[in-house]
Amino acid sequence: MPVARLQPKEYIQRTGAESAFYTEAEALEYTRWLATHHYENFNVVSFLLPKELHQDFYNVYAYCRWADDLGDEIGDTAESLRLLAWWRRELEAVYRGEAAHPVFIALRGTVARHAIPIEPFDRLIRAFEQDQTVTRYRTFDDVFGYCVNSANPVGHLVLYLCGYRDAERQRLSDYTCTALQLANFWQDVTVDLKKDRIYLPLALFEKYGYTEADLFAHRFNDAFRKVMIEAVDVAQDLFERGLPLVGMVNRRLALDLDLFSRGGMKVLDKIRTQNYNVLEARPAISKPERILILLRSLRRLLPL
Repeated sequence: MPVARLQPKEYIQRTGAESAFYTEAEALEYTRWLATHHYENFNVVSFLLPKELHQDFYNVYAYCRWADDLGDEIGDTAESLRLLAWWRRELEAVYRGEAAHPVFIALRGTVARHAIPIEPFDRLIRAFEQDQTVTRYRTFDDVFGYCVNSANPVGHLVLYLCGYRDAERQRLSDYTCTALQLANFWQDVTVDLKKDRIYLPLALFEKYGYTEADLFAHRFNDAFRKVMIEAVDVAQDLFERGLPLVGMVNRRLALDLDLFSRGGMKVLDKIRTQNYNVLEARPAISKPERILILLRSLRRLLPL
């Protein structure tokens, strides 16, 4: 299997992979392959957006995917921090007009075409670095502070790619991206526990008489249900605050944003439906439910 067909963890383990050379065409093909073959499905997002933007979205996705995997898939904190520091140096090199890694060879054209500043890219690295050293959050403000780097930059990058640079759209995007991050956290409470990470604010535990020991024992009781009720309500409020952005962008991006928001709110509905017991079963949206969300978004946003 050639290096250009390796997922990030496999790629980085290949001898000399950090300094492998690619032509621009090979780099573009690699990011396209990664975006369409990773365990997360990127095809729907790119399908809804103008074809001329597909490659740019592949390039940005590949950057985010690599940064995420360097933080989450390596299995060694010190090595993840070393690799994330290397990833930041490679990013900084792009803004000096240099690039060696295929993701950055592909990304430099995207950065130039859309005049994307380095900040959102760098903030993502900061979030993955934080994951290596911070595994508990005391208040919602602490969790929101994490989302400023882990989620909100993604929304800014999408807006830059689609030609929007103003602070108001970025502010509304931040509500949506933070809400999506929270919905994912509440959906994956038990998944994060396996990594010794708790994103539910510990202040909520104290408020309702729940403990970390209870959580690690997967103990579902009325106290945990109350924790989840408040957590879900906070995410719901953020989704609703961000929804006006849908009416402030072009129709195709609006459909994409509406789908993400409605999908995130559907996850919250699934949590409510199972009486907030995310410890016994992970709430998930079925394929028929996804199709229904798409049809409703189309009806809302496209002319008859």
